[in-house]
Amino acid sequence: QLTLTPYLPNNINKTTMKLAISAALVGSASAWSTLTMKAQTPNSRRNILQKGAAIATAIAAPAAANAYAVPDLLYPFEALEPYIDAPTMKIHHDKHHGTYVANINKATEGKDEVDILELQLNALEAGPAYRNSGGGHYNHAFFWDEMAPPDEAKKTKPSAELEAAIDKAFGSLDEMKAKFEAQAAPGAVFGSGWVWICASSDGLKLVGTPNQDNPLMKGVTDEVMFPILGLDVWEHAYYLKYQNRRPEYVSNWWNVVNWDKVSENYAYVTENKAGVPVRG
Repeated sequence: QLTLTPYLPNNINKTTMKLAISAALVGSASAWSTLTMKAQTPNSRRNILQKGAAIATAIAAPAAANAYAVPDLLYPFEALEPYIDAPTMKIHHDKHHGTYVANINKATEGKDEVDILELQLNALEAGPAYRNSGGGHYNHAFFWDEMAPPDEAKKTKPSAELEAAIDKAFGSLDEMKAKFEAQAAPGAVFGSGWVWICASSDGLKLVGTPNQDNPLMKGVTDEVMFPILGLDVWEHAYYLKYQNRRPEYVSNWWNVVNWDKVSENYAYVTENKAGVPVRG
């Protein structure tokens, strides 16, 4: 039996596919109903058509464009204790990250679906919703996955390749941490923002960004760079436990950094020359 595979242009979008499938289903439902008309009562024929139309409608209706979601944590809220407390994690994850997701979904409603990573490059040109809420979603999704419970985190370490890159850029891991903590201090990132270790065209770089900006966004730094490690220094990330003691929060944070994940990030960006994909 010969099987024919229809040609699908590369640029055909998901909505077009869904509409085509729905049309086929409606046609199939109608044809099947006609063929069995003699064996069916009017009510049963009506049910068949209604069910066929319902299936077609469900398939044809595209999922909300850019239906971004807050990814579940890979650990319980309390898992990062005593360095990051459970109430902070829950509020930070469910409420703050949730708000960024709700707002970027609202801003992109009805538009073509774009992965949140792809949204970063031109976020500044696209406008405040993309920059603040799109950036906020990417940054937080990145942040959750680079951490692990302290008893697990302490068993991790930078890969040989990452360690060599750190030594070349900063002198040593300890020197990198010291410079990172200085960059994360209130005087360096005033108000709200993030601190990043990024892969650039000239090795690893330490970068601080305001608000929800990140180095993936064209125009935020001298060149687009690819974060492998990032820390949220907004007050909502630490205030319940540390109040105004941001430096204490930053120095304690190293106890929950998953260096295996950071090493994976480094390997990914150096191989692909692209940002790290995130969940959600």
